[in-house]
Amino acid sequence: MLIGEYRHSIDDKNRLSLPAKFRKEMGKTVVVTPGLDSCLFIFTVSEWEKVSGRLSVSESSMLSSDNRGFNRYLLGRAVEVEVDAVGRMLLPEHLRQRAKLQSSVAFVGVKDRVELWNEEAWDAYVRDVELKADALAEKLGRENLAK
Repeated sequence: MLIGEYRHSIDDKNRLSLPAKFRKEMGKTVVVTPGLDSCLFIFTVSEWEKVSGRLSVSESSMLSSDNRGFNRYLLGRAVEVEVDAVGRMLLPEHLRQRAKLQSSVAFVGVKDRVELWNEEAWDAYVRDVELKADALAEKLGRENLAK
């Protein structure tokens, strides 16, 4: 399970070191794609196969404008990235720009994926969620009881 928060820097050659905690679980090749909430998603290859399979599960998925748009966004911009022997990876420019990654980043483990955030954006997001965590828990609890 991928959990935890780790802070790293992008080096002068635009390389980023995958946290050691995630390296063993993720392997030598990962899939990086635009995520939601202004971050990038990083998947293992096997998890990516599951995600992409769920996105195209319906024969009619290409007939729906919403499905086509989201598939183009998530699948069309995805990239397989090699992780070198010391855990570094080089992200394509279009993905770095998408998440506004600068010198400091936050890796966040979210069970089946890692999210990669601009450090300042992550800090702002956490502050926002912390303010409403109790209300979110209450809402989610009610929804689960209704099921």
